[in-house]
Parts: sequence; structure tokens; C-alpha cells
Amino acid sequence: MIKDKLTIRDAMILTAGPSISQKEIDYVLDAVKTGWNFHWSDYLRKFEKALAAYEGTEHALAVSHGTAALHLALAVFGVGPGDEVIVPDLTYVACSNVVRYLGAKPVFADVDRETWCLDPKSVEKLITSKTKAIMPVWMYGNAPDMDAIMAIAKKHKLYVIEDSCPALGTTYKNKKAGSIGDVGAFSFQGAKIAVMGEGGGFVTNRKDFMDQAMSLYDHGRDENRQFWAKQFGYMYELSGVQAALGLAQVERIEELVAKKRQIFKWYFDRLSSIKYFSLNKELPGVCSNMWMPSIVLHKDAPISRDDLRVELKKRMIDTRPFFFPITMFPIYEDKQAAVRNPNAYYLSANGLNLPSGFERTEEDVDYIASHIKDILGV
Repeated sequence: MIKDKLTIRDAMILTAGPSISQKEIDYVLDAVKTGWNFHWSDYLRKFEKALAAYEGTEHALAVSHGTAALHLALAVFGVGPGDEVIVPDLTYVACSNVVRYLGAKPVFADVDRETWCLDPKSVEKLITSKTKAIMPVWMYGNAPDMDAIMAIAKKHKLYVIEDSCPALGTTYKNKKAGSIGDVGAFSFQGAKIAVMGEGGGFVTNRKDFMDQAMSLYDHGRDENRQFWAKQFGYMYELSGVQAALGLAQVERIEELVAKKRQIFKWYFDRLSSIKYFSLNKELPGVCSNMWMPSIVLHKDAPISRDDLRVELKKRMIDTRPFFFPITMFPIYEDKQAAVRNPNAYYLSANGLNLPSGFERTEEDVDYIASHIKDILGV
């Protein structure tokens, strides 16, 4: 029963929403008007330069989406049939799909219960002579234990591809997400902290990786011979209009991170004392972009995650469930994975993302928190 004191809004409060300023409008309009012929790549190069500068990496490549960046990274590592790549079980399915694109095998590790990111102890147990790379995912903007992961990679001579798609703006011990491993991948999909609608970024400090990625992302063309293909490649180029939008977003990233962190603080101030769930945890040395403020229900909660979502929807509050463990899908099914990866399965069944679009106000968060408390009876 909804208490009389709690009003119900007329319009749904959605989970995401971008921040578009006059800068984005001006850049995109200029790209539409002038980004042709001799100037077709102006905004692409500006975006790449800005992303590399922000990340502190030597190179950045604008690509069509985060999946493309992940795929290119594995390709430049030379991943292929017979190889294995360790990925977290709890993440978006793109992470395992790109491994399969190359004929390799994704091997699914558990995640840490507090950070929701790849668990280094689980990783080390899964390394074999076939392992070629490790793919830590910066889950919802949270940071993996990159020191431990990089130490494991160094010990076993493995590549590291950071799926930092959700984490532009997050730092780990003063290093930017995506700048620590051999390659970092970013997504600028419409729900991310920085948006292009669709779009991605590939960053690295290795020139050989950058050169190979630049050939692969444009049908394997030879840059020195017009229309000549020197290897099999893909179509992962980004448009100048998207790059114009992305450039403005990267230039504003600290402003965007500050707003996301403010939204999270509003939630934290209102919800952190509730015993039935936990929120995003920021470990020492980490500054998260707080892309998606989230809660994970505890076993003693008086309502299930799914029922809580249903009740919130009745009150015009949209939420998003955590990803499924990839090993639940028929295409990757592993009936023993729930035993091996208990944290991934627990978090998936009990976690949800709260509304955190840039248009959210403190009044909105008050409304959402009040209804969560009411449903839980606290």
C-alpha cells in the first residue's frame, strides 16, 4: 500500500539521460556544415587528440562503438583459434562475443562481491597454457584491482584489455581507467557518462598496436595505396558528426563526473543507513565516475530485487537490473558456473541501477529514496 504522504508522479523517471550543452550543439552544427572534403577528418582527429590527452596515453582511435574497440584490441594481441581470454562472468555479453569473433574461447571468472569487478584470485585459478589475455571490466564505473591484475598478467606474460567502456572519468591510484593495461576500450553509447549515440574509443601507448588497429578498423586498407587491402579487416570507422559530439563531451568530462558524483552523494545520504542493501563502494585510491548509482539487496531484504523493481515502476521510477551472468545464456551455458562464480550469480540476481541521468535533481532523488524506504518499510 502506497502511503498517502507519498505522491505519484505523472511521468516515468528514467535510468539515464545525457548532458547536452551549447558546446555540443555548436560542434555538431559545425561538423554538419563544414566537415566534408578537405575537412572530413577534422573532428575525428580532434576527438582522438582530446581523448589521448585526457587518458594520458600516446594514442587514441575513434571507432564505431565500444564493442569495436574490444574486438580490435584482441585482434592486435593476435588472439585466435585455440586461445583463451579470461573475462568476468558478470558483464555485458559483448565482452565474450568479441572473443568468439576471433575463434577463441572466453573463460569466465568470478567478480569481487564489493567492487562487482573481476576477482584477481578467480583469474589466477583459470590461467592455462592457452590463456592469451585478461579483460577486466570497470563495472558501472567501479574500479577492478588493477595492481593485482597487472601483476598476474606480467607473471604469466598475458595481455590486458581494459573494458573501461562505462568508466571514462574513473581513476585508480591517479591513473585513468583504460590507461593501465595494454589497450583501453571506451563506449559513448547513449546511456554512458559521455555520449555520441553510438561510438567508441581505443587507447594505447603502443604504436604497433595503434598501427595495426588503424588498418583493421578500415577494411585492412593500406594507407599508402588507394583502395588496396593488405589484410582482412572490419568497418569500424566513426563519423565526423559523432566525433564532434564526443569531442565536446570529453572536453566537459570533469563537469560530467562531478554531476554524477553529486547524484550518487544524494542517494548515499538518503539510503546508506538502510540495512537491507549496499550501494557502490569506492575503495581506497579510487575515484569513481559513479556512472550508475546502484543497490544490491541483501539476503534478509523483505522483498526480492525483481519485486522491488515492479513496485518502483508502479510509482513511475524506472530501474535497470544488473547484467545476467554470461554463463546463463544458452550460447555460453555452463551449469557449474553458479558454483564456481557465486558472486556473479548473487549480484546479478540482487542488483539494480537507480535513475541517474544528468537531468536528475535532488528533489528527484528525494522522491526515489522515499519510495524505496516506503516499499521496504523503513
